[in-house]
Amino acid sequence: MPWLMERPLAPEAAAHLHRFLGELAERLDDPAQDRNEVVRETLARQLHACSFEDLATDAPMAAFALDPRNVRFEAEYYAATDPQRFARVKPLLWLWRTLDATPLGQSVASGVPLRRMLAERVLARAGRGLKIFPNVELSVGYNLEVGDDVVIHRHVLIDDIGGVEIHDGASISDYANIYSHTHDLLEAPDVTLKRTVIGRGVRVAYHATVLAGTVLSDDSMLGAMALATHDLEPHVVGLGIPAKPRVWKERAHDPRFSMLAVDARRMPRPPEIRANPDYAQDGEGEATGDVEPAPTPAAVEARGHS
Repeated sequence: MPWLMERPLAPEAAAHLHRFLGELAERLDDPAQDRNEVVRETLARQLHACSFEDLATDAPMAAFALDPRNVRFEAEYYAATDPQRFARVKPLLWLWRTLDATPLGQSVASGVPLRRMLAERVLARAGRGLKIFPNVELSVGYNLEVGDDVVIHRHVLIDDIGGVEIHDGASISDYANIYSHTHDLLEAPDVTLKRTVIGRGVRVAYHATVLAGTVLSDDSMLGAMALATHDLEPHVVGLGIPAKPRVWKERAHDPRFSMLAVDARRMPRPPEIRANPDYAQDGEGEATGDVEPAPTPAAVEARGHS
């Protein structure tokens, strides 16, 4: 017996939803239409059952809040965000986030296909069978690549400013966090972008966190509440803070893993990027300006006795 059962909508309801999503996708893809205006009109209809023009007359601030041009995302304040690329996806991210809070977004039957349609227009890649549940937050969206049959559950944060890959069949559980940027210990504005990779068939369990630049190899698993500060090899279960290998899956004769797509032991790494132009791009990673060097252990000990 399969774990997940089919629960289709009634034919008339399914046809109505299909028509709505198709028409919305067509309008979003039409270069003659401003995506900001398409989004604000869609939200006015869904949230207030009227046109945006009528809403602007009757409730100006309600209309103001629906227009993506009046919205500021956190990523818009990042020096590393590409303004042109983000401007294209921003209206879609606002539509996505706002509709998540409505009955249309909360229902699995309508919310999953709605988010899949938007993901196909936001992400660098959105594979077949992608399932995204409500309240998933992306930093920029355009630096996220997702393979086939991936599931991203509720309240997941994916910070893709430095690039995130999620390969086929991976599952990201509720309240997980995946990062692709770090802050220097001494100078917080000194930000480094590091590509993070979630391999094929990986499970990131509830409330787990994957730090920037980490590679979770194919068929590995990051346990609940765990913190991945280092790579996981294939078939390894990492547990704890920081996550360490605790369990190894027996896959020696499993044909599904005769070839690995992501193996942290052999995978080439893209260069890390210093994202703040105020800091040096030299090989040693020293910041510009007068930054006090870190004290030596001897100096720390001497201070303790002074």
